[in-house]
Amino acid sequence: MHQLNRPPAPDCLSNFQHGRDNWGCVTPADKTEIWASLNVMQGNRCAYCECDIRTEPGNYHAHIEHFRQRCRYPQGTFDWHNLFGSCNRGDSCGKYKDKQAYHPQDLIKADQENPEYYLRFLPDGQVSPADNLTAQERHRAEETIRIFNLNGSLRQIRETHVMGYLQTAEEFLIFANEFDEDEWRPLLEQELRDIAGQPFETAIRHVLQID
Repeated sequence: MHQLNRPPAPDCLSNFQHGRDNWGCVTPADKTEIWASLNVMQGNRCAYCECDIRTEPGNYHAHIEHFRQRCRYPQGTFDWHNLFGSCNRGDSCGKYKDKQAYHPQDLIKADQENPEYYLRFLPDGQVSPADNLTAQERHRAEETIRIFNLNGSLRQIRETHVMGYLQTAEEFLIFANEFDEDEWRPLLEQELRDIAGQPFETAIRHVLQID
C-alpha cells in the first residue's frame, strides 16, 4: 500500500447523479473508462495489497471499489474520490472491508496521505504500524491492517515476492559497512528503479531500504 496520485475524473461519471441513478446504471463501457483512469493512478495494481490486477473486459480478478460502501454512503456512489480498483480476494482488500464495521476516518486513504508513513512491510511478509506514531496514528495503522486484512493470506504471498530480494538487501548492508555511500548508493537506486511498478513493490522496497 503506497501513496497514489489521483488523475482527473473520467468524463462518464458526470452522467450520473446520486438520488436519480444507481451503480447498476453504469455500463460496461463506462466501467472501462473508469478503469482506464484507475489504472493511471494505480498502475494495474490493487490499491490496497498491490497485487497485479487485469482489467480487460470479462476479467473477474478485480472490481471497482467504493472506499466508503454504497450501502452506508450512497451519496459517494459516483464520487471519483471514493473509487479505487481492488483485487477480488474475498479474504482481504475491498471485498473483505465491505464485510466489516469501521469508521472511514480511521482508514488510511492512499490518494490523500502516504500509507508508508503509517505502515512498515517486513521481510516475513507481515505489515506492522511504523515506529514513532502517535496513539491516534497507530490506531489508524492498526485499523487499516485489520479492515483490509493485510496480514491474512496476503502475508505469505508478500513473503514469496520479497524472498528473492533478501540476499540483495544483505549484500547492500555489507556494501554500506565496507564502502563509501557514493560507491553503493547508485546501485541501490538503480535496483529501486528496476522494481518500480512491480506487484508488492512497497514490500520489496522496504526490504531493500537502508536507513
